[in-house]
Amino acid sequence: MSILIKHISKSFKDIIALKDVSFEVNKGELFGLIGPDGAGKTTLFRILTTLLIADKGKATIANFDAIADYKKIRNSVGYMPGKFSLYPDLTVEENLEFFATIFGTTIEENYNLIEDIYIQIEPFKKRRAGKLSGGMKQKLALCCALIHKPKVLFLDEPTTGVDPVSRKEFWEMLKRLQKKDITILVSTPYMDEAALCDRIALIQYGEILEIDSPQNIVKHFPKKLYNVSANKMYELIESLKNYEHQYSVYPFGEFVHYTDQRDHFNPKELQQYLETNNLKNITIETTNPTIEDTFMELAK
Repeated sequence: MSILIKHISKSFKDIIALKDVSFEVNKGELFGLIGPDGAGKTTLFRILTTLLIADKGKATIANFDAIADYKKIRNSVGYMPGKFSLYPDLTVEENLEFFATIFGTTIEENYNLIEDIYIQIEPFKKRRAGKLSGGMKQKLALCCALIHKPKVLFLDEPTTGVDPVSRKEFWEMLKRLQKKDITILVSTPYMDEAALCDRIALIQYGEILEIDSPQNIVKHFPKKLYNVSANKMYELIESLKNYEHQYSVYPFGEFVHYTDQRDHFNPKELQQYLETNNLKNITIETTNPTIEDTFMELAK
């Protein structure tokens, strides 16, 4: 077991950041902590990386206790915080050399671990880190978190504010790192990234809602789901919310995701209701639920 979390709770004055959080992450697993801003993801990461002490509960990382063995943990894990935290006035090369030196190693010793990432930023190795693009900063931060060959890698919202192409590349890099027997715990507010993990924990207001594989979590969605569209999106949403039989109504791209309270739902009846609200070009079709739909259902 790479990470074991038992009944962790943490409050800041009257604000409960984490409430009785428990889960485990297997060795070599890519595990996702999924939830919106303010859900408690960063607080949990700071506890697991020994930057905060929990009010209650216990955590072990790579078989080390988060409090008693904090120095050993710091040498055994890599941590990439959500905000770019490298030295902006140092070059790419200087940042990497600095972090290697801090951990008593060299770039050459563990270069095989970062090679496929570093070759993408090597053309800019003399550029100051603060002048890099978002995607390049992300790759440099990942290299610095890996240079000492950690057993566990913590990535706190690593793709926030990064363009879609860089996000896709980043997750491809994580999949390759996983093959090198590194356990990865990643947090993200992006529900589409959850599907790329082996298992995920859905978190809201400091509480774990559910833990399972992305495929199994989607299977737990309790209702038949419909894509509804019309010529006026705002009026469509308001009409659906006012419909007496509606169970849930959520905007989802160009559609509205709709579920009905009744087991035997007739879409034609809903269409007639929407037409009486002066809506046109109405479509109502069944669709498959996503992790986001399941999260919204669990968080209700």
